[in-house]
Amino acid sequence: MELSYLKNIMPFVIAILVMQATYSQSLETQIDSVLTTLFKASDEPGAVFLVAKDGKPIYRKAFGQANIELDVSMKPENVFQIGSMTKQFTAMAIMKLEEQGKLNVNDAVSKYIPDYPNGNNITIHQLLTHTSGIKDFTKMKSIMSIAKKDLTPEELLDFFKEEPENFQPGEQFEYNNSGYVVLGYITELVSGESYENFIGKQIFQKIGMDDSRYASDRDIVKNKAYGYHNRGEFTNKMHVSLSNPYASGSLMSTVDDMLKWQEAINTHSLITEASKKKLFTNYTLNNGEHINYGYGWHLKDIDGIPTREHGGSIFGFKSMGVYVPSLDVYVVGFSNCDCNSPTQVTRDITKVTLEHYID
Repeated sequence: MELSYLKNIMPFVIAILVMQATYSQSLETQIDSVLTTLFKASDEPGAVFLVAKDGKPIYRKAFGQANIELDVSMKPENVFQIGSMTKQFTAMAIMKLEEQGKLNVNDAVSKYIPDYPNGNNITIHQLLTHTSGIKDFTKMKSIMSIAKKDLTPEELLDFFKEEPENFQPGEQFEYNNSGYVVLGYITELVSGESYENFIGKQIFQKIGMDDSRYASDRDIVKNKAYGYHNRGEFTNKMHVSLSNPYASGSLMSTVDDMLKWQEAINTHSLITEASKKKLFTNYTLNNGEHINYGYGWHLKDIDGIPTREHGGSIFGFKSMGVYVPSLDVYVVGFSNCDCNSPTQVTRDITKVTLEHYID
């Protein structure tokens, strides 16, 4: 009886397995076709991409070279500078400190930095949402005067804090690296630790992001991808002191660690549901207009399906991550040449993946 049953059901089981294999292969082929249009050459800087569904990788591939000089092929485990994706971690640090009762997002900056210009009228919330109006130091003409200098957070603040404001706090949304520098400094003041140590202990170590760290061009970093420019020909990235991007763009990570990060957010391993809601609220200006930004994430959509996303750009590297909460799909891509932005291609891959699962 059992043998007869197995004989009857086996063709259906095999058919389902074949369908699943074809289904998976079809998605892989589609993603490959998107990526190979941008990352064609095996002897040039490349990229790593990961696509996950329900917390599990369904696509994970490397393209091109991690080091051109040594002819080292890229691999999925390579470590990249992630630029402004750092802002997600800075926002998380602020949420953790708020849960610890050490600050409140509605506090004025002057509570922590008494001499900060107009600090009585700028809140931590406005720094998080890019609505503070303070000058973005990366857009200042004099930025190259400090680019190679190792600065303390106080010295970095001194570089831009006396600059005229672009607008009154809360009046506009304008993406702003300076705001996240100030947030990093506040993190240090209230925690009693350096930003690097706080992020390392309170986030990376807690969720097992073992290959993530504050970036360094001096330390030995295993599996590090080297950064490049393409200005007619490939060159090594320009040296910039990593004290400059600081809490706005100073971290390094891998695609695997970024999936751990996304899973930690989903499972509330770092903060409560209430704090998580603050991260992903679509905030408004003083006039009630929505800005499509939470704390450290852009809140957008792909074909009407809500997404949480953010990219990063720093000398020699570009990054992008997109998460779709309704389908638990996460797509992250890192490039080791600032000539190849993964922003659009990551969104394209997300769209392909969504169509695959929705259909």
